[in-house]
Amino acid sequence: MADKKSPASGWPIIQGDYQTGDANSPVAVITMGSHLDEAGICAAGAALAGSCKTENLGIEKVVANVISNPNIRFVLLCGTEVKGHLSGQSIDAMHKNGVEGGKIVGSTGAIPFLENLTAEHIKRFQEQIELVNIMETED
Repeated sequence: MADKKSPASGWPIIQGDYQTGDANSPVAVITMGSHLDEAGICAAGAALAGSCKTENLGIEKVVANVISNPNIRFVLLCGTEVKGHLSGQSIDAMHKNGVEGGKIVGSTGAIPFLENLTAEHIKRFQEQIELVNIMETED
């Protein structure tokens, strides 16, 4: 069994539209524009489950809450993509390509700029988690 570590004090550290579950779980579920049964997802074993509707502040909140819990190793992208913002595509692009000059490389979202994350935050997110992309799935 993997050694579990304590998340940052007060985890999750940033408020948002999500539910929390077992902080020792290795899974976070991002439902994009869909509102699935986030409480049920957490009851089934996820550390965190909720929506991410924007390709800027929403992603910043996801990254901050994920990297502040070293137990999270998998981020599942699911649900319906947010039209125009394309937050799911933007998370995928950030994980694969990073950020240059504050802009998510390869994002096709309307405003894919991350102003409150450092290069170290992005690198830690990229190295800490495996992204599982099943976008447009709601079951």
